[in-house]
Amino acid sequence: MLENYNEILKPTEVCEILRIGKNTLYKLLDTKVLIGYKSGKNWRITKQSLINYILNKISGGA
Repeated sequence: MLENYNEILKPTEVCEILRIGKNTLYKLLDTKVLIGYKSGKNWRITKQSLINYILNKISGGA
């Protein structure tokens, strides 16, 4: 599913993958439910961080 994406994802890509809005994504990032980092003013999320988030959701985590 994620093989077509780079290792470092932009917020728009993460929103597309998770089918969520930007506000929801930024809440996940601000609360560190989804781990990302800022590059200048822009958020970036590693593919592995997104995979960890998805696996956590599947296993019944937060």
